[in-house]
Amino acid sequence: MGKLLCDPTETFQTSSPTVPRREPNDVTLEAVDLVEQTIAAAAAAADTTWDDVIGLEEQQRRHLTKLHSKGVLWKHPDENGSSLVFRLSHGGDVSTDGNCLFTSSKRAMAREVDARDLRMRTVKRFLEDLGSAKEEERRMINEVIRNMYSPDLTNGWGVHVVQEVKFLAKKDERVALDAAIEELVQLGMQRELVAESIYKERCIPVNDGWSWAKYMSISGSPDDEYDIITLQYTEEGLLSVDENREGRAAAFGDDIAIECLATEFNREIYVVQAHGSDAMVDEDNCVFFLPHRPRSEISEPPFFLFMKGTGWCGAGADHYEPLIAHASSLVSPEKVALVLGQ
Repeated sequence: MGKLLCDPTETFQTSSPTVPRREPNDVTLEAVDLVEQTIAAAAAAADTTWDDVIGLEEQQRRHLTKLHSKGVLWKHPDENGSSLVFRLSHGGDVSTDGNCLFTSSKRAMAREVDARDLRMRTVKRFLEDLGSAKEEERRMINEVIRNMYSPDLTNGWGVHVVQEVKFLAKKDERVALDAAIEELVQLGMQRELVAESIYKERCIPVNDGWSWAKYMSISGSPDDEYDIITLQYTEEGLLSVDENREGRAAAFGDDIAIECLATEFNREIYVVQAHGSDAMVDEDNCVFFLPHRPRSEISEPPFFLFMKGTGWCGAGADHYEPLIAHASSLVSPEKVALVLGQ
């Protein structure tokens, strides 16, 4: 809804870095028994076999079934820390409304917390850590955010076919923005090019830590302060303008958000990507465990999120689903399917 496609033959003339590691403080969650926490998470979802999960190729099913039957070994980073074997099962579908990182995390952790509240806790953690960061660290963070959401469109075309630029429009200014666009359209100018110019001129680009916090706060709710505007480009120029007129677009959780979420709960988060045959990898290498470690002392077991890859870079797979980690009796490393961190 609200997406404008651009005719490139017409022209219009117009006037992941990371926040520094934090030490545990008074608000850090208390350590809990790792096995009890994991068993509670396992009990929070109905047992689903990988044969029941839609959208998977056979090589993905076989590999994920092997991981479930043999388990993956996790070792607490402390020298005398616990070791656990987890058998991973699918935690069920979640809505594709852009809030899937937080909805899936809630289910994977088996916590009674609202997904929107989880989003806001993530943003708060980011702002607190950003505020204590050194100037050089802030510059690195801003550069990463700028590359993700306000990329230099003169570069990157060897990797991307389409690049997106994100802007934030205040909800209470949408009527004024629409009026400004309509005024120029009435003069015979192409609407999508007019919209591109107005949004660039009057909206907030997502290009630093403070604008990222505003962006990541957006859940697609009427209570949001801002709406997300997305400009899509090909190497030839503007492709489309997603005006998000109904204000339902939510900010998709990125690597920065995952790391902040890990820090907020003092636990590692593993994103498990399962790639299909188009990734040109063999069956033994079609599943990747991507770790996101907290910037604080680990006091709880990790939790796991699932992502179905559609190619080597996971292109088009920007949707998280929960994995339920069933704690099992410790077995020798030789018998598990995978030792995490190796």
